[in-house]
Amino acid sequence: MSASETAVQGVGWDLANEYPAADSPAVDADLDEAGRLLDEIERRNAVLIPLLANAGDLDTEVARDALTASRDIHALVERAKPLLEDPETYAECCLSVDSQDEKAQALLGRLQAVKKRFAELNEPHSQFLDLASGDVVENYLDDPAVAPSRFAVEHSRKQADELLPLAEENLVTSLAEDGIHAWGRLYDQLSGTLECAVTVGNELNSMGIAEAAGLMQKPDDRLRESAWRAINSAWDGHAESCAAAINAIAGWRLELCRKRSARAGRTVHYLDAPLHRNRIDKATLETVLAVAEEGIPLARRAARLQAQAYGKEHYGPWDTRAPAPAGGDEPRGAIEYPEAVDLIATAYASVDPRMGDFVRMAAQKRWIEGTVGPRKRPGAYCTRFMKSRTPRVYMTYSGSPSDVITLAHELGHAFHGWVMRDLPPSQLSYGMSLAETASTFGETIVRDALLKRAESPSAALRIVWEEAAALVTFILNIPTRFEFERNFHEARARQPVRPVELKAMMAEAWQKWYGDSLAEPDPLFWASKLHFYISGLAFYNFPYLFGYLFSLGVYARRDDFGSDFFSRYEALLRDTGRMTAEDLAAKHLDVDLTKPDFWRATLGALEGRIDQFENLVTGTSP
Repeated sequence: MSASETAVQGVGWDLANEYPAADSPAVDADLDEAGRLLDEIERRNAVLIPLLANAGDLDTEVARDALTASRDIHALVERAKPLLEDPETYAECCLSVDSQDEKAQALLGRLQAVKKRFAELNEPHSQFLDLASGDVVENYLDDPAVAPSRFAVEHSRKQADELLPLAEENLVTSLAEDGIHAWGRLYDQLSGTLECAVTVGNELNSMGIAEAAGLMQKPDDRLRESAWRAINSAWDGHAESCAAAINAIAGWRLELCRKRSARAGRTVHYLDAPLHRNRIDKATLETVLAVAEEGIPLARRAARLQAQAYGKEHYGPWDTRAPAPAGGDEPRGAIEYPEAVDLIATAYASVDPRMGDFVRMAAQKRWIEGTVGPRKRPGAYCTRFMKSRTPRVYMTYSGSPSDVITLAHELGHAFHGWVMRDLPPSQLSYGMSLAETASTFGETIVRDALLKRAESPSAALRIVWEEAAALVTFILNIPTRFEFERNFHEARARQPVRPVELKAMMAEAWQKWYGDSLAEPDPLFWASKLHFYISGLAFYNFPYLFGYLFSLGVYARRDDFGSDFFSRYEALLRDTGRMTAEDLAAKHLDVDLTKPDFWRATLGALEGRIDQFENLVTGTSP
């Protein structure tokens, strides 16, 4: 459907304040300036590199020149980052709206070599701070110009014993582009060109995988199942290619773990890097997974109720993105975009007026892309431009309650970045485990607002359905992904895993978590799920579970903290880039994330919502 044929849609975003075009002189100027800054970093590396072999033995006097060079590099890196990241963000924004934008594609290609050089030139500075003695690092951090980077420096030093020599680290970075990342790109190319045959009505239609996946969001149960089976059939035809890719990606990571283990003199586990990147302890992850397992009966109940709403006994893998069933006691009126913005702003303002003001400002300044277009990429996300410190929200808005909730979710991400906008660059990066805090919080506020304005049971069902679907996704589907990926890495450490083994492993994971609520497992989920092929991120799953429960736990404390809540909430968001998750929760929520109490209380609070869902599905009164 073209934009002109769409009755309801959002407005287009404004990127002109960042760059006028992907091939504009403004982009050239930023990249030229970035190149000059990288040259300056390279010159200062000449001081650092000869000292790295004995960095741990240097005292502050001997390391004086290295400290000066390192502080200079910190400043140069902070100046260079926006000049490199903003053109990439701009290109990705352009390609999201028009996936065939050749100028944006050319810009991304141009950035590859520059980003690789930046990573290599930053390595000596990182290694010096990781390997130097505590006294030397304290001397470095005593300078007010670099003091804000304390958490980043100290957190990085936790893995200092795993560092390979500089030449080897640079070799890993260089080879990765045509190694592990090449396998990820191969999968992306395959998923973008793969076609499948879906039975729509009485006709067999050929379409791309993304288009077929979109049909799995339709209320027609038979259509969703047809799309799922067609997608799996298409992927099964490329099972060998996918197996080669997933084995190569995991094999690369495992080999790197072996190299780092030999360097550290201890076993570097494949989960160590994901945990470190997400800034959570292993004990916290184990607790979250254990509580999720305790929540299986509640989540399976929600899955069975979703199936019951469609007049069937079991939940199918094609139901993971199913909407509430069609029909009911009223037509599905679309929510116009201005009305959605007003609804979200009002709901946000119920927490604090400044939150509502932010939503209205984002809409007024056109930081939101919500149009419908034939070349738009699927999905939704929030990104930011570092020079202007402004966010951008991307989605396709067509007026459904689900679209309103998606917009509220992404505006939560945007608000998170907005409250951090005055912080130094070294404090802006936070782990994915905390990235969903503001987004799920905002989504929950707006879902409650939509529920209050629901004028009939069917309208209420469509809202509560989303909540039940989220519970099934986060308590059953996400752990299923983790279960598979962990078991796969264990098997891959011994030898490459064949497609038939991958299918059995995945089916077993589905069965373990979904149990008797499931019609049948999805044995090809390892091939069809993009997350397993993101070459830069392993275990792109457990942070979602953490973030879901953590954000709901924050939301549940609104009444506990009363008038102090917003100040606590804002302070929590600002600290996400300079604290571990455990320290953050202890400081702002007075809870211990390594213990199950917080997580159990959060999960327990959802039981009443599933009771409400059951009443709406069965048509009974509470």
